[in-house]
Amino acid sequence: MTQMIARYTISDFARFKTQFDADAEDRGNNGLSLLQLWREGDGSAWALYQVGNAAKAQEYLGQAAAVFNSQAGVSDAEFHLVETA
Repeated sequence: MTQMIARYTISDFARFKTQFDADAEDRGNNGLSLLQLWREGDGSAWALYQVGNAAKAQEYLGQAAAVFNSQAGVSDAEFHLVETA
């Protein structure tokens, strides 16, 4: 089972969350299903995704995610694909 842990550096959680929720269908169409979203203070958010299609997810993160990042106030993001050991 492949999952992805994402860390977003954000400027405003309310702005981020609004755009994050609006982006759910696009993420889903690209192989990512949200399992959990966490907030760390005002400047970071973490997400755990189930990855249904790793190739589509990586393509999305390399292209369409840039639009989301600009709309959501994301200044940096890290993505780690992990598998159950």
